[in-house]
Amino acid sequence: MPNVWPHKDELYLCTPIRISPKANFNIVGFEPKASMHTAHHMLIYGCAAPGSNGSVWSCGEMQNNDQDRVYPSANPCRSGSQIVYAWARDAPSLTLPKDVGFLVGGKSPIKYLVLQVHYMHKFPKGTTDDSGVYLKYTKRRMPRQAGVILLGTGGYIPPNSVEHMETACTLDEDKVIHPFAFRTHTHSLGKVVSGFAVRRSERGDSWSLIGKKDPQLPQMFYPVADSTPLAKGDVLAARCTMENNQGRHVKIGSTNNDEMCNFYLMYWVEKDAPLKKKYCFTDGPPYYYWENAPEGFNLIPDREASTL
Repeated sequence: MPNVWPHKDELYLCTPIRISPKANFNIVGFEPKASMHTAHHMLIYGCAAPGSNGSVWSCGEMQNNDQDRVYPSANPCRSGSQIVYAWARDAPSLTLPKDVGFLVGGKSPIKYLVLQVHYMHKFPKGTTDDSGVYLKYTKRRMPRQAGVILLGTGGYIPPNSVEHMETACTLDEDKVIHPFAFRTHTHSLGKVVSGFAVRRSERGDSWSLIGKKDPQLPQMFYPVADSTPLAKGDVLAARCTMENNQGRHVKIGSTNNDEMCNFYLMYWVEKDAPLKKKYCFTDGPPYYYWENAPEGFNLIPDREASTL
């Protein structure tokens, strides 16, 4: 961040860097330069075009219609949005597996990297911040390209209740992905977030746990519990257990909502581009039932459910 001033609570700020279009680069590691006492969380977006041409802007996406009096407002990306990296709660550095990298610049659809920092609390006037992420990269061609798919939900948590938020997406591209890391993210009401791979057949659904964490721990990318490759027709599913001790409904969604329910899967593909599907969101409560589902899943597969 270019010494920004978070002048109000719940502020999201973005700043871009342009990647040279004349050369391919592979990002192979991420070293955060931030503290959870300053930044609630950070995201790095890969963009075809950034949301603004400025050096910094308010990027609470489209959830907040209020005009910021200090920074212009825009989305993180104007086009070609995808998540490359995420950090929160003093998570440590991340190094990708051997021969795996995020391809940027050159022939990649990622022409810009945009850093988004969420500031929960405003800073005193005259106090600035330069939180960020050091990128470790190479120009060496990597045989395996990394990608991230983000699963999330919308909906509401009723007052004084425990609610289970669920989402799922079918892999519909003729590619094989190799999961290697996962990350969970909620705000203060999240208790457990888990992600699963579901393989569907005439004999029923076969479930395997990808990863499960308490989102109040450092929100780093952890090694997956099951690295078995996933292919076309397989399903990714995620579940958040949320506990609301407040006397009001709490809204779950994306940026600038009270709460979030997110499961990030980081994977690599062999000699191919990552999935075109970057985001999987289900809005509203589930109504149907999975066969052989663990933990009481009852979300219908997305070929029949309403997903965004």
